Amino acid sequence: MSNNPFRSDSADAPQNVASSGAVVMPRISRARYAIGDVVRHRIFDFRGVVFDIDPVFANSDDWYESIPEELRPAKDQPFYHLFAENAENSYIAYVSQQNLVSDEDGGPVDHPAVPQLFGPFSDGRYRLRTMH
Repeated sequence: MSNNPFRSDSADAPQNVASSGAVVMPRISRARYAIGDVVRHRIFDFRGVVFDIDPVFANSDDWYESIPEELRPAKDQPFYHLFAENAENSYIAYVSQQNLVSDEDGGPVDHPAVPQLFGPFSDGRYRLRTMH
């Protein structure tokens, strides 16, 4: 038995096997946004800069279930970690791809963590800082 969790003979590997014996992978969307992109929530009034991306939902079930059912996004899509801001404050947000749109303001995001991870805002996005 292999210790590699990605091999099909691993006891920990997901057993997504069709009746034909073929492995069936869940449908996963490609990430529409990249680290450094500035985005806006399509329903709620906040915007932010992407600093991490999960290919599928990777938060707690309690967090997911706290979202009203009629607004609850599908789990099999990218989820974005944002340094977010609204009119009152800045915070970290976790948002599904279906709930994000490109930001039309084109301005920088006012969040205290942005300068720690990113260089200056330029051409509508941020670039990661180079570490020396």
